[in-house]
Amino acid sequence: MATATVKNTFIQRLIGAAALDVAIYEDVEADAGATAQAFIVVLLSSIAGGLGIHGLSGGPVNIAFFSMVALLAWAAWALVTYAVGALLLPEPQTRVDVGELLRTIGFASTPGLLRVLAIMQPLALPVFVATSIWMVLAMVVAVRQALDYTSTARAVAVCVIGWVLSVVVAVVIGLFFGPTVS
Repeated sequence: MATATVKNTFIQRLIGAAALDVAIYEDVEADAGATAQAFIVVLLSSIAGGLGIHGLSGGPVNIAFFSMVALLAWAAWALVTYAVGALLLPEPQTRVDVGELLRTIGFASTPGLLRVLAIMQPLALPVFVATSIWMVLAMVVAVRQALDYTSTARAVAVCVIGWVLSVVVAVVIGLFFGPTVS
C-alpha cells in the first residue's frame, strides 16, 4: 500500500511556524515550492513592522521606510545566519542548502505579523519585545532544522549572533537614511 504525503496549507504552515512546530519547519525545508510563501511571510512581517513602529499617522513614506528597514534587517539576519551557521559553526552532519535555509527562516518571521498590533500605542513596546523574542525562538528552530544541527545551543548561538548583527545593520540604516526627527 502506497503512502501519500499531504502538504500543509499556507495557513497551517503559518500556525505551525508560530507554534515552533518542528514538523512544519521540516515540511517547509523539504518543499522547494514554499519559497514564494516564505518570501510572502517576510514581506508581510516587514510591512507589519513598518506599520507598527510608526503607526498609521506616520504617513506612507515613513511606513514604507520602516518596512524597508525591517526587510533589510531580515536579509542581513539571513545572510549572517548562513555565514555563521554554515561556515563558522557547522556540525559534522551540516549540509547547507540556501533555499532550505531561506524557506525555514522566512517562516520564522511569522510572529512578526503581529507587529501590526503596535499601531495601538500602549501596546507598541510590549508587542515589539514579545515578537522579537518569539522570532528569535522560531529562528532557532528553523536554523536547527535547516542546518541539521543536533545541538540547540549551537542554533541559539548562530541566531543570537545573526540577530545582534542585523539589529546593528537596521540601526545604521536608520541613522544614515532615516527621516529626520524634529
